[in-house]
Amino acid sequence: MELIPLDFNAHLTATIKAVDVVLLDLFGSQPLPGELERPDRVVEAMRYAALAGGKRLRPFLVIETAKLFGVEGQGVMRTGAALECVHCYSLVHDDLPAMDDDDLRRGQPTTHKKFDEATAILAGDALLTYAFDILADEPTHADAKVRVELVKTLTRASGLGGMVGGQLLDLGAEGRFGDGRPQQLTDVEILKLQAMKTGALLLAGCQMGAIIAGASAADRASLERYGRALGQAFQIADDLLDEEADAAIVGKATGKDAAKGKGTLVRLWGKDAARKRLAELVADAEGALSAFGDKADVLREAARFVANRDR
Repeated sequence: MELIPLDFNAHLTATIKAVDVVLLDLFGSQPLPGELERPDRVVEAMRYAALAGGKRLRPFLVIETAKLFGVEGQGVMRTGAALECVHCYSLVHDDLPAMDDDDLRRGQPTTHKKFDEATAILAGDALLTYAFDILADEPTHADAKVRVELVKTLTRASGLGGMVGGQLLDLGAEGRFGDGRPQQLTDVEILKLQAMKTGALLLAGCQMGAIIAGASAADRASLERYGRALGQAFQIADDLLDEEADAAIVGKATGKDAAKGKGTLVRLWGKDAARKRLAELVADAEGALSAFGDKADVLREAARFVANRDR
């Protein structure tokens, strides 16, 4: 696959900095109207979980999707920040001993290792609930109907039929329930699990950018096709990293899927077939953006970035 141009990496870095400014402002110590107090320890843990690195790919998708329609500004940034809050909450909870039991995230101790399990759980809870506070608040969009649609989209992506459901299916596949033996999943079952656990929030980034920009139904359909292909590509690339990458580069433990007997497309199909599918998904993602012409070049590069990343 072709290399990612340096200007894309610079573009992504600029987005990371901009999103972090918004997140830092949102995680202020002063309570909002209706709040009584923001306990320092929870705020500190939220900041640690959300601001200690990360690619900010999900808010990046919100920002760049909205930009296709000439929409930028505070509301778009807040929408992206809300989506990132949900993503970061999921990482905090996934790392807990009851879930994936990880000690390292983004090259640093996981939140429950830096603080403690109770604080990590509460920080994750706070990040999740705050995401919907951000979306429901008027500074995100003047039209209440738009805010409601944003809330509904993120709820569906992150909840029972999305990320949470996908995490439960993933734990079940590891043999965490029942007789304790890992399940031998088909590729169809793996694709559904991964579309829920990982792909749903990436797809939501494209959907939410289109919603806040007032995109047409046809344009939304194209962006949803892009988002689905991107989500599947992201997971295959992630599974390849788990098989091949150095933990010091990735910033988290690797080789855990094989150790747990977890079913992935890489393990089911083999690395060569997985890489072939990855290339097909990048091509599909790029093709989905054809109606947008050169305006979508950054999103095309994002698909290549997802496939070629080393962490």
